[in-house]
Amino acid sequence: MNNNVILRRLRFIFDFNDGKMIELFQLAGKTVTRAEVSDWLKKEDDEDFKNLNDQQLAYFLNGFIILKRGKKEGEAPLAEKNLNNNIIFRKLKIALNYRDEDILDSYKLLNFQISKHELSAFFRNPSHPHYRLCKDQFLRYFLQGLQIKYASNRLSKNEDFGDSLQ
Repeated sequence: MNNNVILRRLRFIFDFNDGKMIELFQLAGKTVTRAEVSDWLKKEDDEDFKNLNDQQLAYFLNGFIILKRGKKEGEAPLAEKNLNNNIIFRKLKIALNYRDEDILDSYKLLNFQISKHELSAFFRNPSHPHYRLCKDQFLRYFLQGLQIKYASNRLSKNEDFGDSLQ
């Protein structure tokens, strides 16, 4: 999935304003401006749109973990320079303190079926023989399940937040 789409979706799901978005980056040790956040949140066809790179998204996700779980003692986690759906999914799972059952419940909200074994393969070490790459649809459905759970009080379950589901 596109990093900018993920950022937009998380902002919508958790109803983060610009100040909160800036704070999340700062929690992870990255200073950003309101203009940068605004440009990252714009649609691709907007002339002011700026791509959010993997490391910038990693800072945001690390800040989200700190917001939800608290700061760990010692050094702050380093923001990865390269992300994939598995890492993004893992960071969201950690931030929300979700167990596999919670993720499966999110999928059930969309009538999407996946076994616990298939799900656990996404969180394995890449060198593990049963590791599986997380395709966009699994991350997309998880985010949609979060939308239903966390944003349903702001809109009906059938509405979407403007991003293509393809």
